[in-house]
Amino acid sequence: MQIREVMTESIVTAPADATVRRVAEIMRERNVGSVVLLGDDGEAVAFITDRDLAVSVLADGHTGDATAADHASSPVVTAEPATDVEDAAQLMIANGIRRLPIMDEGTLTGIVTLDDLAARIGDSDLAANITAQVTRAALPHFYFHDRGG
Repeated sequence: MQIREVMTESIVTAPADATVRRVAEIMRERNVGSVVLLGDDGEAVAFITDRDLAVSVLADGHTGDATAADHASSPVVTAEPATDVEDAAQLMIANGIRRLPIMDEGTLTGIVTLDDLAARIGDSDLAANITAQVTRAALPHFYFHDRGG
């Protein structure tokens, strides 16, 4: 199965120079938890989540006028529409990411989230394994921190 069969074609984007306030407004308006930031050429240059806004912006005392790209993850790991679903899952695991933008000849055409893979793969054991591996890779300090003693 190719990733184009499970990707979401509706992608929420903002210019890389947008303020974090504007990005938060977009998230609220579109009811999403992440936005792909685009450069002047339309290429995905960074990825910002609602968690980034809470942890990197608010918790660190930045104002809503801060530039979103300064608080986003980059570079953006992407895949092509013809990528095999299992290869895409391995790419997500290897990079510890929960969202994978899909680029077709330089154009952002879709996005696949960990939830998309889990819901659409059709193999509940594989979906659970992928979910666990990506979550551990994305949050290593949560799973592997020193709990004291």
